[in-house]
Amino acid sequence: MQAVTGDRAVPFLRLINASKTFAGNTVLKNISLDIEAGEVHALMGENGAGKSTLIKILAGLHTPDPGSELWVGGKKVSYRTPADAIADGIATVHQELLLFPELSVAENIFIGHYPKRSGGAINWEEARRQARVILKELDAAELDVDTNVSHLSVAQRQRVEIARAMSLNARILVLDEPTAALSEKDVLRLLDVVKGLKERGVGILYVSHRMSEIFQIADRLTVLRDGEFIGTHPIRDVDEGKIVSMMVGRSIDQMFPKVAPDIGEPVMEVRGLNCGPMVNDISFTLRRGEIFGISGLVGSGRSELAHALFGLTPAKSGTILIKGKQVRITSAAAARDLGMAYVPEDRSTQGLVRSMDVKQNISMAALKRITRGIYIRPDLERKRGAEAIKKLGVRAADGPDQIVARLSGGNQQKVVVAKWLETRPDILILDEPTRGVDVGAKAEIHKLIGELTLSGLAILMISSEMPEILGMSDRVMVINSGRNAGIFEREQLSPELLGEAMTRDMRLPADGPNNSGTPGASKGRQDEIK
Repeated sequence: MQAVTGDRAVPFLRLINASKTFAGNTVLKNISLDIEAGEVHALMGENGAGKSTLIKILAGLHTPDPGSELWVGGKKVSYRTPADAIADGIATVHQELLLFPELSVAENIFIGHYPKRSGGAINWEEARRQARVILKELDAAELDVDTNVSHLSVAQRQRVEIARAMSLNARILVLDEPTAALSEKDVLRLLDVVKGLKERGVGILYVSHRMSEIFQIADRLTVLRDGEFIGTHPIRDVDEGKIVSMMVGRSIDQMFPKVAPDIGEPVMEVRGLNCGPMVNDISFTLRRGEIFGISGLVGSGRSELAHALFGLTPAKSGTILIKGKQVRITSAAAARDLGMAYVPEDRSTQGLVRSMDVKQNISMAALKRITRGIYIRPDLERKRGAEAIKKLGVRAADGPDQIVARLSGGNQQKVVVAKWLETRPDILILDEPTRGVDVGAKAEIHKLIGELTLSGLAILMISSEMPEILGMSDRVMVINSGRNAGIFEREQLSPELLGEAMTRDMRLPADGPNNSGTPGASKGRQDEIK
């Protein structure tokens, strides 16, 4: 496919036939891309499509192969360091924010290029003044320029990163998955910032898996697949189906391959559970072969409930029964020994040891299965790792010996699931199972979830994505301000119903909902958990 050119102004940045090879492995092949001043240009593709490598070429972190061309401001350029790119007005805000937490907001914004006095000393007063001006332009005037970055939220830190880019007089701003860790409110605020930068003439390369954001702010879209250029189109000429087809090379008619459930007896009963301010009087029943969805706004208490159930933050009161037997869960080890498994929201810091290989990550939750005495059996560890790779469809070039950090996000998520399946659980808690993975990997993970229920596994699935909750769940419990706002059968589910339950004012005096989702039941007992 050829990039759309049309009758447009000469772009500020042009990348022509860019290729990149590492140790004989071609990860980018003849990629062409251009960005105009005042344009939001979306870059999409599955994990492993080559987006990160392209970003690093623009940022001066990678030098492209001979024959590649980069033109900036009408001049052909060649970057050897990030400083070269910054000098030409190209700034990158990476997904992993690169700030110094013990330095102040102003220090982070101007580090390496502080305003100076005539004698060469740093002009701190001027640095603070300029920082305030930039933050105001980014709708972040509430940030105290003297506050240490360690005290800021993720969204606030991100605005500091963007402010730093603006302090460098960026003409092109690259945003790599900027909303991956933001709440819905902060996402909307960031999109307003992007629109403001566009109006000021800044060209923006916006990398995201989230279709809704792309359609809100992008002018054009470029798709990569397996390191190759698939096409560039005005956003008005594409729809979600076409983008998915371009990204994965096939149409995905069913993103949520729901299998007919064979729901059995209860495996977990929770009655009047309390744990801190965000888990209040929660009651529900989870049954064998069921996908029990948990929905709610960010900060509603969904993850806190998962932590209480899995013993990461032990419950203060209430009752938990596993297969009809009352239990007390005070640690993750205790939960595991009771047949529970937990795939956390943040796989990078809570689910994996990224510097270790696949087989080591898969075995770490069930070491007793691969040990003889106090010694790990490497042959058995490798065998079980290979079996898990095959069963879950993990794409790992080096098989069980593949370092996890080198896998795509979707494949890393499968490794976390494989790790906990090694414990042979009866109950699997999934917290945001497809966060940060591309559309193709999402479909594969959804298929895997359905297959697991056919084996009798009971799944408690927390998700902030409404289509995922509606498409995969057999029942859904809505959490609102730490409380159960209703449990709904699949036949009842609709975005309007769940949205109303999420936003209802739970401070009003009323009886809590019962286990079928209807109001009027008496509140659970506040017995000490046993």
